Amino acid sequence: MGIEPVILEQAAPSLTNQGGSSNSAAQENKIEFVQVEKTFESAGKTIHALKGVTLNVQKGDIFGVIGYSGAGKSTLLRTVNLLERPTAGKVIVDGKDLTCLSERELRAVKKQIGMIFQQFHLLESKTVFDNVAMPLLLGQTPKMEIQDRVTELLSFVGLSDKARSYPDELSGGQKQRVGIARALATNPSILLSDEATSALDPQTTGSILQLLKRVNQEYNVTILLITHEMNVIKEICNRVAVMDQGSVVEQGDVLDLFANPQTSTAQGFVKSVMPDEIPPGVVEALQAKGSRSRFFQIYFVGERSGQQIISQVAKQFQTEVGVLHGNIAELRGVPFGRLIIELTGHEAEISRAYQYIRLQNVTVKEIT
Repeated sequence: MGIEPVILEQAAPSLTNQGGSSNSAAQENKIEFVQVEKTFESAGKTIHALKGVTLNVQKGDIFGVIGYSGAGKSTLLRTVNLLERPTAGKVIVDGKDLTCLSERELRAVKKQIGMIFQQFHLLESKTVFDNVAMPLLLGQTPKMEIQDRVTELLSFVGLSDKARSYPDELSGGQKQRVGIARALATNPSILLSDEATSALDPQTTGSILQLLKRVNQEYNVTILLITHEMNVIKEICNRVAVMDQGSVVEQGDVLDLFANPQTSTAQGFVKSVMPDEIPPGVVEALQAKGSRSRFFQIYFVGERSGQQIISQVAKQFQTEVGVLHGNIAELRGVPFGRLIIELTGHEAEISRAYQYIRLQNVTVKEIT
């Protein structure tokens, strides 16, 4: 039998902060992967799903792991709660190597780890209230405490009016909100997100990502998410790792990755949200220009925006400056983007302008 829900209106969540202050704990590692390996045997062959993965997820991060299908990102995520036990290496959560813990010690750590799934994994025969309550029921939490916690969580995810509903009465976005509430039921300090928005339309994806931001900020929950969508990384992550064929090929601050991706895999993902191909019409225009013109791509990030640089070049050098194409976006309040410009004038002045641009903390490449 389910617990009879009592619907209360609550203005704001008041869950106990188990994750600590994000300011004081900014340099603490919440999750560490140290040379993690994972192999599987299939049809007489050894499959290397993870190859020496080393990563640090700091307390308070929204850390994204991105890669194409088969890159190993799902396997990596599942090692955090030992749904997949590493073949070699260490998975350290809050300073404890999970591979060395007893079953009892491991259960205690797992209580601090919540997980949300791509396909929701809700119990169709249970109400929304009972689905969210399930982890607490399994943990033998007192009935009144369950009542308070579930009511609070349903208010937080915006589903107070759906407590008595069943999963088949909900939209995909509502089901995922139930999944998030259930993952938060035991008040975890870590939340794992396994492609949580892949089955949702773009508008619903945006609302779920905003909810995850609130979970991170208001509950001080460290989030580790995997995805194959660069827009997800762009929208909510502060740090990212790029995986390819079981290895981490690039990692760091999201802004740095967008500004200067180093590997072909990372470059491909960045191009999916920030195309850098020159449009055919611009190519034709370039080919038709005379010899007094040279053409450049400027990649910029931060306060030193492309428009500011162009303005200074026009003022300081005897060249005509034309913007042929531009793609500008914003990440965590910081502008970044790419401009294709034409400089027309005497060769010496164009060269001086080009050298000036190179010194402005941007990346500039000549188009030939």
